[in-house]
This record gives sequence, C-alpha cells and structure tokens, in this order.
Amino acid sequence: MIVELPLSSVVPVKCRRCLKLSLQSTERCGYWGGRGRPGASSGIGAETARVLALHGTHVIMAVRNMEAGWEVKEAILKELPSAKIDTMELDLSSMASVRQFASEYVSLGLPLSILINNAGMWGTPFMLSQDGIELLFATNHLGHFLLTDLLLETMKNTSRESNREGRIVNLSSVGHRLAYREGIRFDKINNESEYNIMLAYAQSKLANILHSNELSRRLKLLLARSLNMYSKTSSR
Repeated sequence: MIVELPLSSVVPVKCRRCLKLSLQSTERCGYWGGRGRPGASSGIGAETARVLALHGTHVIMAVRNMEAGWEVKEAILKELPSAKIDTMELDLSSMASVRQFASEYVSLGLPLSILINNAGMWGTPFMLSQDGIELLFATNHLGHFLLTDLLLETMKNTSRESNREGRIVNLSSVGHRLAYREGIRFDKINNESEYNIMLAYAQSKLANILHSNELSRRLKLLLARSLNMYSKTSSR
C-alpha cells in the first residue's frame, strides 16, 4: 500500500484482536484467518486503507485481486466520496509483477510518503512461485524486499522535497520466533523434503524483521552522511 501524506497526521494504534497495525478503533478492524494473500483488499490492509483515506491521504492499494480491490475502493468512496484512493495490480510472488508495478508507479510521477508492506500468506503446502522460489518466502519476503528497493529512491526524493521523514512499515509476526533453529536457511529454501508449513512461515517473518532492521540501519547511516555533508557545505 502506497500513501501520499496530507498536512494532517495519523496516529496508529494496535488492534486488540489481531495485534497488528490498525489506524482506527478495533470495532472495524478486520481479522484475517485464511491462507490467501489479502494485502490491501481485505482484513487489516483494507481497514488501513480506509482510515488513511478518511484522514485525507492519497492511498494507492496494490492488490493481486483487482475485483476485490475495486470493492474496497467503492466502499471507501461510499463512506467518503472525496477520498483519494486508487488500485494497481501487484502479485508479490512474481518478481516480474513487482518490477512492473514499481515501474508504472514511478512513471506516474507521484510522491511516496509511506510504504506499507502488509500482504502475506501462510499455511500452504510446498509449492514454487513463477520464479522457482518457495512460495511463502517469495510472497512474504522477497516481493516486499524488491518492491521496497525499487521505490526507495522515490521515497528519498519525496522526503527531501517535503522535508518530512517517510515511513516503511513491514508487517511481521510473533511467529518469527518459531523459525528454523539455524534461522533463514538460504541454501534450503526450495528443499521440499524438509519443508514444514509453520517453520517456513516463521522463516519468512524472520526475514521481514531482519530486512527492517538492516534497512533502518542503512537509512540512518545515509541520514548521518547527508547531515555531515550539509554541515561541511554550510561552514564554507
């Protein structure tokens, strides 16, 4: 989900039911308990899109199921006809789809203030993505990782032009604690004989956390370098 911030701010709260990010009271926060890839078209993602739109942000819902995305959009517009909300197709399990989405978004020339990596799946038997990668890991981590990387420069430019920090939100799970003993088994991602549904899901969620931590570290380093460069320039 992609967000262009208005002048007003939004304060996120925790949903007491699903313990994940919501931006409204828990009475309207959807709880997803299935095995699909809901993203912005249902559950937490749909509620996040709704409340962000109600607060005046321009929201672009990246969805795999465009019909479901349109239904969410129509429901939001019915509640607030002036809401700025759009849908774009994205299948996070396909790296080609991720690249196409990012290319189309950048070509629109829109700013990017918040990137919410919400979509995910769990509980699936072993199968490979279109790119020949174990489906859970491809969808829950690699798709988000690539999308973030491809849109990061747009976020940096938006931050510089608006003089406001951007936000990248990666939704993980407490289930990351149940990952394989050795952590992420990069050399066994596609090992069907040792595949375990719960451990594979936990592995993908652990990858989300490691991605967030490393991204934060690198962006803080970049900020420090930018400040140092600015300091040197201003002292001349």
